[in-house]
Amino acid sequence: MDLQLTGKTAFVSGSSRGIGYATAKVLAGEGADVILNGRDPVKLTEAVEALRREVPGASVSGVAADFAVADDVERLCDQLPGVDILVNNVGLFELKPFELISDDDWRIYHEVNVLSGVRLARRLLPGMLDRGWGRIVFVSSESGVNVPADMIHYGASKTAMLAVGNGLAKLTKGTAVTVNSVLGGPTYSDGVADTVKALAGAQSIPEEQMKAAIIGTNQTTLLGRFIEPAEIANAVTFIASPVASAINGSAVRVDGGVLTTVL
Repeated sequence: MDLQLTGKTAFVSGSSRGIGYATAKVLAGEGADVILNGRDPVKLTEAVEALRREVPGASVSGVAADFAVADDVERLCDQLPGVDILVNNVGLFELKPFELISDDDWRIYHEVNVLSGVRLARRLLPGMLDRGWGRIVFVSSESGVNVPADMIHYGASKTAMLAVGNGLAKLTKGTAVTVNSVLGGPTYSDGVADTVKALAGAQSIPEEQMKAAIIGTNQTTLLGRFIEPAEIANAVTFIASPVASAINGSAVRVDGGVLTTVL
């Protein structure tokens, strides 16, 4: 299927690695001009160069910005061209007991996971509406619906992300602009892999054994394995394409069957 993305410009926040990078790669492979983003300028440059190697001929650039710093986001937006596709992917996550989650933790999770998308959409949505076409996709999580007891601040931020996406979609009524969210399930992103490796090292067991043990505790997964970043990226890219014109205001599950709640 031709996703008709040639000539479209896409910005993916938090895309120097993980799901964001995988999404940028699929978008570039479909012909979109892709702008990567990361906090570390050196790692971002490496990601841009890697993507150019992996997708020969692709138009790839990068803009560094820390989404925990509001001024950084404003500076980033000032540097962006007319963006047709905005993928709000950047986010923090960690395992932490509720009683140890400080007010500062709550603030930074809201700042990065929620306000990042708010600030980008505030700057980019008007241009999409003026030009008559656009896509905004929030990369949320099944944790925003089934909030984990050991990641309540993370889950709450992903719930808020769904609310923002739902509200913004109502502003696009009668246009060719859409706003949707993707609810990813347990995904073996770079961040998750780092955590699994650390846990495996602490218990002196192989990484694959720890990986299998963790996903094995999930009683509702139908896949029976971690989702790969590219599987999330494929869904995001489809929703961001012109062929998904009838999908708007939706929370699309790419969770491997983890959620048992009907959305």
